[in-house]
Amino acid sequence: MILMIGAFLAIAGCRASRSGYKSAPYTVMRSEGDFELRDYPALKVVETAMMDGGSGGSFNRLFHFITGGNDVGKKIAMTTPVFIAGGGSTMAFVMPADLGKVPHPTDASVVVREMPAGRFAVLRFKGARSPQQEADHLERLNAWVAAQGLEVSTAPVYAYFDPPWTPALLRRNEVMLRVDQ
Repeated sequence: MILMIGAFLAIAGCRASRSGYKSAPYTVMRSEGDFELRDYPALKVVETAMMDGGSGGSFNRLFHFITGGNDVGKKIAMTTPVFIAGGGSTMAFVMPADLGKVPHPTDASVVVREMPAGRFAVLRFKGARSPQQEADHLERLNAWVAAQGLEVSTAPVYAYFDPPWTPALLRRNEVMLRVDQ
């Protein structure tokens, strides 16, 4: 009984950790099971290169930025998702919508940029991050996009919503493709 209560509290704690963060805003235009067509506004992000397709310290560089490693020493709230793009070459944190002016990074390998507004086809999936998971879900999303008669305009972006201590079965992940409107 105690083991079951402990497991329940651990799972509830993992679920609650994601809900404690603000997420990038979007509007769902159409939904079909795990697939969605979404409109995103322009988003300010801080971005850094990833080494060898792995994190290579990229998360730590971005985390340093939001914990005061910027020209004004400002602490910035963590948000979701963490975006991985460019075939695993970049990682980005979304800046909170209410932040106002984004401070300048003190680390030259971190840049502030704007992700342009647009429409995205999205597939939500669970599990740990892996090249096989990403490839399998991208293939499914590409098939759905083709069946919808949509045209893809950029490479995929992967969105990860949960901290690393969240059990893989409970993680929220997404693959996103910008599509022409």
